[in-house]
Amino acid sequence: MTEKKRVLLIDDDATVVGYLTTKLSKLYEVVSTSDPRKAVAMARRELPDVILCDIDMPGMGGGEVAAALSEDTTLARIPFVYLTDLVSPEETQDLQGEVGGRPGVSKRAPLAELVSRIDQLTS
Repeated sequence: MTEKKRVLLIDDDATVVGYLTTKLSKLYEVVSTSDPRKAVAMARRELPDVILCDIDMPGMGGGEVAAALSEDTTLARIPFVYLTDLVSPEETQDLQGEVGGRPGVSKRAPLAELVSRIDQLTS
């Protein structure tokens, strides 16, 4: 059996973290934090195959998390996906799956869309 891909989930909403951890854990090894300030240290420790990150968070937004990760040569190579409520699934499609210049998935998109994006970026 092949080893599960590791997903780092960063979202300040504990409900979102709980839901996605439950759903994604069937397919991936999921590690998560609801404190974006812990994201870089957690990424260094866990070395995930992909990082899913909310954009709109207090204290440190997704753009700041992305910038901090990109400053670390080891972490900069890890695919980074914005997971956001700021755009609808339709808007994400109109933007060719990009949000803020990075891959993005709407939190309102079907779970299959998120899984497809993770698989696409980690294969």
